[in-house]
Amino acid sequence: TTFRIWPEEFTLAVFQKMWERPSQSLPFIGILKNSLLVSGGAALLSVWLGASMAYAFARFRFPGRKTGLFALLVGALLPPVALMTPLFILLSILQIRTTLFGLMVVYTAFAMPFCIWNMRSAFQSVSKELEESAFLDGATPLVAFGLVTLPLALPSIAIAGLIAFLIGYSEFAMGWLFVDKSDNVTLAMAISGMLQSGYLESWANLAALAIMMSLPVVVLFLLLQRTLIDRLLIGKVES
Repeated sequence: TTFRIWPEEFTLAVFQKMWERPSQSLPFIGILKNSLLVSGGAALLSVWLGASMAYAFARFRFPGRKTGLFALLVGALLPPVALMTPLFILLSILQIRTTLFGLMVVYTAFAMPFCIWNMRSAFQSVSKELEESAFLDGATPLVAFGLVTLPLALPSIAIAGLIAFLIGYSEFAMGWLFVDKSDNVTLAMAISGMLQSGYLESWANLAALAIMMSLPVVVLFLLLQRTLIDRLLIGKVES
């Protein structure tokens, strides 16, 4: 085999092949839809559930508060393999182990500790006087949280959502444990499957699919980059 820095010819035929059938089961659009559904759902659940818990840890004092924060930190440090057995049993009891929703719950559990710690720090940086002034204007605690605290903490919330999205979008090991239907395969699982099966005809196929998988993430960061910078600058000025 002759080593070449530049190929003999440039072609997009490999990308077309991966677009039509990256795996033996689904076209690229179907697998991309599964990935976006699982990772997007995990990001939304992590932010939605984590925001309320993070606000409680940041603003209120209650028994077991420090223990709960420490438990979340320990949970974030545990390797995913340590959670396989309890999650397998729990999702089997709930009868959602082999569904995309079950996989979404798994990735939400992985992302929640980071999201809670990240958003807790953001909520602590928001001055309590701003919320108290909203109370004086007749706002309820829920309204003050939604109209005052959340907008000021939006950059950290966006970062937490992005990290949760990336966790669900790039993870594949747990997916093979909880998904046993070819229709529920994600992009990361498809790439792993190409390496483990005989469907990998050449490394060009694997490289093309990896590039196609990374494009939605690149587009997402490009769309949110300016918003994150603007929000960070606004937060600095308002603080």
